[in-house]
Amino acid sequence: MSLTRRTFLGLTAAATAGLSTSVLGSAAHPASGAERAAPAGEFAVGVQQFNWNRGTRSLFTKVFYPTPGSPGGAPIPGAPLADGVFPVAEWNHGAYGNSDSYASQTHAIASAGFICPAPSISDNTNIGSVYGGEWSRDVSEVITRTLALNTSGPFAGHIDTEAGVGVSGHSMGGMTIHGLVTAWPDDRIVAAVPVACVDMGTPAASVHAGVLFIHGEKDPTCDYALARRAYEELPASKAFLTHVGADHAAYLNPGFPTFDQTQNTLVDWFRWRLYDDTAARDRLPADATSSGTRWEAALA
Repeated sequence: MSLTRRTFLGLTAAATAGLSTSVLGSAAHPASGAERAAPAGEFAVGVQQFNWNRGTRSLFTKVFYPTPGSPGGAPIPGAPLADGVFPVAEWNHGAYGNSDSYASQTHAIASAGFICPAPSISDNTNIGSVYGGEWSRDVSEVITRTLALNTSGPFAGHIDTEAGVGVSGHSMGGMTIHGLVTAWPDDRIVAAVPVACVDMGTPAASVHAGVLFIHGEKDPTCDYALARRAYEELPASKAFLTHVGADHAAYLNPGFPTFDQTQNTLVDWFRWRLYDDTAARDRLPADATSSGTRWEAALA
């Protein structure tokens, strides 16, 4: 049975793989100049944790970020920020998940030169909260809190608050991300990557985001056809990476045959949209292409 918009059967443990908007205001077009240049290489990764909230909703968040040192290895708690100013690119877990559930994705985003907040949503099995917009509003709050770190403390001066914001997530987290460009819009978002999502509503005119969908063709949990419908409804810039024959989450795991296609398109999508890196945009077809994938794009 196919799911219709805002109708969902629920998720199992298999779904887990591995202030106000005035802080930024409307998303700005990325400016030119050295301060917005994409990093030439990768970074080691630092991590700090924050006990945020939105009303009564707990939003414990780990923020992963670039730090000096050799790339690879575990994130370093409390490490200093690398020299530079970095855009924000958030990641959101799925059912039964938390800030550490998708280490391959959060660490890769931070290593590529982004501030990557990864919240632990308090009601992490409640699909009703996703459909009611609570998760999307939670992510908006996490974005606001993350941007506010630029004003004082160790992150001060290291967060790009003018480039716009990126968001991404898987399963219930992917639905949350699609909600942020449709039913519960956040106009700070210029890059969105919903992974294994379903259609959460009509595209919001106030959000001008480039949206990359990533989905397994044989996903038994989030109907592939609904993600395709969501893709068709959106204007450019948009793209769709299909993992042929793949299920709900395998392509997010290192060692899976098309894992590299997932990781490379995710990172280069953010590099293009948040650093105005046209070389990253031009790499996207090669990033996505393999014998186990299909790539479709309309890039303005």
